Amino acid sequence: MIIAFFIVAGLAAIAFVGSGLLKIVRPASALKASGLTWVDDFSPTTVKLIGLAELLGGIGLILPVVTGIAPVLSPIAGGALTVVMVGAVVVDARHALSIVPALTLVLLAVAVTVLGVIVIS
Repeated sequence: MIIAFFIVAGLAAIAFVGSGLLKIVRPASALKASGLTWVDDFSPTTVKLIGLAELLGGIGLILPVVTGIAPVLSPIAGGALTVVMVGAVVVDARHALSIVPALTLVLLAVAVTVLGVIVIS
């Protein structure tokens, strides 16, 4: 089961760390130009904080289990990322954007959360 956890958590971590770094590094105007039209509804600081939440959540999926230091934090990070991505689904739906990528990440975060609970118990 641990192998399944690391596969799913690794994929989710790559997606969330990449997405988070993108939101932290690029200015809001560049994000909007790349198709993230929802950035107009939020301040640049809020967009950066969303990116930071995704970055830290992605790191939190893997690091606690790998180091053995407080492995309970991995499923907590998965649950927190699930909440963030449910918000992303709502925002994407309001902007008539495709909800498929955000919904996929919701399901991936839920899977990591469930597998994390199984692995640490």
